[in-house]
Amino acid sequence: MKLIDQFDRVYIVNLPERSDRRREIEAELGRFGLSVDGETIRYWTATRPNDAGLFPSIGSRGCFLSHLSILSDAIDNELDKILVMEDDLAIDERFVQDQPAMCGTLREGNWHFAYLGHIEAMRDDGSGPAWQTGRQPLATTHFYALNRPVMRALHEHLQACLTRAPGHPLGSPMHVDGAYSLFRMQHPETLTLIAAPSLGGQRSSRSDIFPNKWYDRTPLFLQLAGWMRGAKNLGKRVFAPKRTPGGQTNV
Repeated sequence: MKLIDQFDRVYIVNLPERSDRRREIEAELGRFGLSVDGETIRYWTATRPNDAGLFPSIGSRGCFLSHLSILSDAIDNELDKILVMEDDLAIDERFVQDQPAMCGTLREGNWHFAYLGHIEAMRDDGSGPAWQTGRQPLATTHFYALNRPVMRALHEHLQACLTRAPGHPLGSPMHVDGAYSLFRMQHPETLTLIAAPSLGGQRSSRSDIFPNKWYDRTPLFLQLAGWMRGAKNLGKRVFAPKRTPGGQTNV
């Protein structure tokens, strides 16, 4: 039983002009025999506003609105469980391996958020990935799942954030991961699953959310930066530490 099979739909957030990221995520999926089929696994066209409005940046506003529109689509189509990937996701091979215990927890349905990828320091005894629960704020939305019981309330929360002045204690225009964390804090009855260890990181890639570095604004250096990021991502794979069954780390 594989984790990906537990979801009705997999959304990959992508700006149409980021064909570089589209190629990279397709290669990433292809490593595990997966592909964008337009049905179960599909691209979701990200929003690119003309201005930041009350958000920290144009990119953060676009990211917020993109994830909000995914929620709208899942609700309209009465989906039970959805998985959201951002197009700079680097997938851990354990995600596509049999994980009967983790799949069983997802099927039982007594959860609301599931963070398959994150940057938290989680306990890892080396016995294999497992779910842990947590109430702490969680950064990043590059690899997470939502269950139907939370979707409408979360959608209403994000919509309400759009109507409030910045800094409002109940939530306002902000990064979407912050809005999710605020919702979870305001609703302690929600159950959040966190994969231990994380099953997906973020590739080194030019950001559409944070201001780009100078070399991402110069054509010649933009290409060079792309090559360097590709080499960095390859290096992470080649030299990534492997765990033995006893939990020891070998290089």
